[in-house]
Amino acid sequence: MEAVTVSDTHRAIDAVWRIESAKLIAGLTRIVRDVGLAEDLAQDALLAALERWPESGVPDNPGAWLMATAKHRAIDTFRRTQRVERKHEELGHELEARQEMMVRELDEAIDDDIGDDLLRLVFMSCHPVLSRESRTALTLRLLGGLTTDEIARAFLVPEPTVAQRIVRAKRTLSEAHVPFEVPRGNELNARLASVLEVIYLVFNEGYSATAGDDLVRPALCEDALRLGRILAELAPDEPEVHGIVALMEIQASRLRARTGPSGEAILLLDQDRGRWDRILIRRGLAALERAERLGGANGPYALQASIVACHARARTADETDWGRIASLYDALAAITPSPVVELNRAVAVAMAFGPAEGLEIIDRLASEPSLKKYHLLPAARGDLLEKLGRFDEASKEFKRAASLTRNERERDLLVGRARANDKPEKRK
Repeated sequence: MEAVTVSDTHRAIDAVWRIESAKLIAGLTRIVRDVGLAEDLAQDALLAALERWPESGVPDNPGAWLMATAKHRAIDTFRRTQRVERKHEELGHELEARQEMMVRELDEAIDDDIGDDLLRLVFMSCHPVLSRESRTALTLRLLGGLTTDEIARAFLVPEPTVAQRIVRAKRTLSEAHVPFEVPRGNELNARLASVLEVIYLVFNEGYSATAGDDLVRPALCEDALRLGRILAELAPDEPEVHGIVALMEIQASRLRARTGPSGEAILLLDQDRGRWDRILIRRGLAALERAERLGGANGPYALQASIVACHARARTADETDWGRIASLYDALAAITPSPVVELNRAVAVAMAFGPAEGLEIIDRLASEPSLKKYHLLPAARGDLLEKLGRFDEASKEFKRAASLTRNERERDLLVGRARANDKPEKRK
């Protein structure tokens, strides 16, 4: 019984960490002004929770507990540093006073409202001193609480590569003394693109979790949406900001319909559209109209928003305008060509013009290195093979897709589709 209790507590701690880690790191970064140190302190607090909560139970306000624990670790760290530096007589009076002030700030910080610290953390992580890849990896780690493995799968790159990027990025930010703030004016505009990319990757991790027992992680979607809405207020004349907000609002409207009563995955065309959130759809369509009024109809996020808007406007799956969706993917592929966009275009082409035409596009992607372990490639191929009556081949593709995904709900869905194609009645 005790083992079950400990296991349950560890699952609860993992869930709390997913929800609270970004706020914890952001709040600590505001005080210690070093994102690497802030993450270390947050990890120390997590280890303390793993040690104590199995016996004491999860506290009523776990986020506050973690922040209080991290704060005390930070105070201890600064006091140890002060003692060592005093012994070596390397501290001037001004630096001593500054460190003492930081200790006092940390003592008071536990009750502070973090305000827009998450947004500041995103801009700090997306500073131009870092490479594009490092900005995205670091922000996903800090904001989304993702592991290096999960980020690697999102990027379709090896895990050690991501780990190196994160370590180097934190070191670079510390050495460059990058300020913990939201930039203004021209600097804000210059850094928007990387910030938007990161926000949408965080949203996607919430919308379709890379790994674990749950298909969706709504808290991540909510954080990404909040950041997007704040950005829309900060940069009201930037069409792509409204484009990404539109995209996230409309996609978020489907969250409740993406899973069944037991958490099982439900495909888009099989979803109960009565469960779609019409308020979020209206907000999304309004944001899309703003992007279009600002001349941004052909921006990458606005185009993706237009694609999901086609689904939102269709009262039933049969009413979906797949021809328009295919043409929108053509436009998206022209401005942001990538294997994943091409895969999505193939699905749209198949729905609009027949599975054979879509399969022809997918087969051209078979040798694409970046898609070698991307489970949605064999999943899409299996779907088209099934539609063409090639059931043995479809089953193999679904089994391969199931072996590649690390999300339990997706795996269950894919295994089920493989079994369905193995049934004798399919061949009659």
